[in-house]
Amino acid sequence: MTSVLAASPGERLRTLRELMGLTQAQVSSMSGVASSWISDVENGYRDHDDTKLDLIAKATETPIGFFYVQPKAVPLDSLRFRKLASAKRTVTKRVHALYSESYRVSDDLITSERYPTPPLPFTDADEVTNEEIEHLADQTRIALRLAPDKPIPHVTRALERGGIAVAPMVLTDQPGDEPSGNDHFGVSYWSGLGDTALIGYFPTSGDRDRFTLAHELGHLVLHTFRPRARDAEGEANRFASALLMPRERAEEDLSPRMTLTEYARMKATWGISIQALIMRAAAVGRIDETRKRSLYVQLSQRNWRKQEPVEVGQETPLLLWTLLERRFGPKPYVPGADHLAIPPAVLRSIAPTPKASANQRPPRSPQRDNAAGESKVVQFKRRGDSPSSGPTRLAR
Repeated sequence: MTSVLAASPGERLRTLRELMGLTQAQVSSMSGVASSWISDVENGYRDHDDTKLDLIAKATETPIGFFYVQPKAVPLDSLRFRKLASAKRTVTKRVHALYSESYRVSDDLITSERYPTPPLPFTDADEVTNEEIEHLADQTRIALRLAPDKPIPHVTRALERGGIAVAPMVLTDQPGDEPSGNDHFGVSYWSGLGDTALIGYFPTSGDRDRFTLAHELGHLVLHTFRPRARDAEGEANRFASALLMPRERAEEDLSPRMTLTEYARMKATWGISIQALIMRAAAVGRIDETRKRSLYVQLSQRNWRKQEPVEVGQETPLLLWTLLERRFGPKPYVPGADHLAIPPAVLRSIAPTPKASANQRPPRSPQRDNAAGESKVVQFKRRGDSPSSGPTRLAR
């Protein structure tokens, strides 16, 4: 059973409201419990009452154990968000609550099923150069059993086989609402070797999701032991580009005279947006600033800045669903939610039932995605297998 430790029901009540995006007045209206009592309990001015908590639990369809379980600590200064500057603070707090509960659930599932933890490279240097970021991206490909110079056919599956759980972050106010991250793209946490890791992402388009996952992986590698890096977001972006398109291939495949149509063809092969490919070409010195600006002007003229051509297929996670099904059977949400002390709707969100597909296979022990020839990433072809090596630390 889930460990029941000394947790503050008042703090957990506040977490539940943040998780569901509810005000104290809304919880009061749903449950019949006075909002003044909710406020007093949350702020520690009075003791909780099991009867009232039970009313709130039933009204919000939340297992009563939610109020007593102790989440695993996720330090705020180590939690990384990929979001726009316009993201609302209230929504960021809600995302933090959703991610914290998702991490608690994924940690429980991974630990109980003894799934391997990620053997990622890392650095604790005060400063990291662009060359070192390129090297760490190469080492991460080795750690994840990926071919050193081929497109990654399925970023999500590569992460899951490497022991990194991936979960969609879906915020809805009412059943049937459109999922929204409200300017958020991804969030991640890993405390280091031997511990579990979780990357959460807000589903958008296939190419953006792939970049978000690679970006968050960059945070795990670059910032687990450097939580106060001065340009963490810029470093994670450079890591993502280097992981998705290694330098050697970028220098070979990206030419100074490439047209936008040729960039679109390259997008189909590598699963990277045209805009990211242009930035990669500039980063490896294949185009100068003048050519980069010209290409972006052309993107705007064609209205491709917001809606690019070439649709990259969306990837779907499998690891958490597989572990959940293994533990609780083919209909795992109700028994799993009760055992894990999480609302069933939240559990269904972070571990969605996979759609039947010939390309969907449960994650297994990591195998190398080694391409014998290259197909387009939009088709997500699987590759062959070969051995790998363990984690490395960047030496200085």
